[in-house]
Amino acid sequence: MTAPALAAAYDWVLGVHIVGVVLAFGWTFALPVMFAVAARSDPRSLPLLHRIEYTLTRVLLNPALTLVLGAGIFMAIDGHHWGDFFVQWGIGAIVVLGGLAGSLMIPLSKRAEQAALADLGAAGEGPPQPSAAYRAIVRRLQGCGAAMWLLVLATVLIMAAKP
Repeated sequence: MTAPALAAAYDWVLGVHIVGVVLAFGWTFALPVMFAVAARSDPRSLPLLHRIEYTLTRVLLNPALTLVLGAGIFMAIDGHHWGDFFVQWGIGAIVVLGGLAGSLMIPLSKRAEQAALADLGAAGEGPPQPSAAYRAIVRRLQGCGAAMWLLVLATVLIMAAKP
């Protein structure tokens, strides 16, 4: 009986690549549920949830995207895939996702936090009501988030199929 071979560097980096994707985006799929529960049960928690949203985007999503990119570059070079469509798609997806996170998601989350705080201040001790401004910001956040999810899901499928 022979001893099992150690995994190649490519296999380890593939694992790191997948972990990076999970860290970058896994939590984002829970956000709509968290916001829906908070809005129904305790609307006063919405500003904190928005702060968590933009903080995690900055300190988790963006660094994890860097990890995904670095691991992807290693695998493209090591596996001689540099010219393949799925690699070019992946690089493009990372650029778009990072750009959307930095230019839209973080600023919109900060604006939503401020609008929710203003709504809480206007409500005083009474039940807070979301303002039209808050709802408009949240609609933009939801639209951008949905577009990012679709891009992530499409990228996972393209990476798995390697067309």
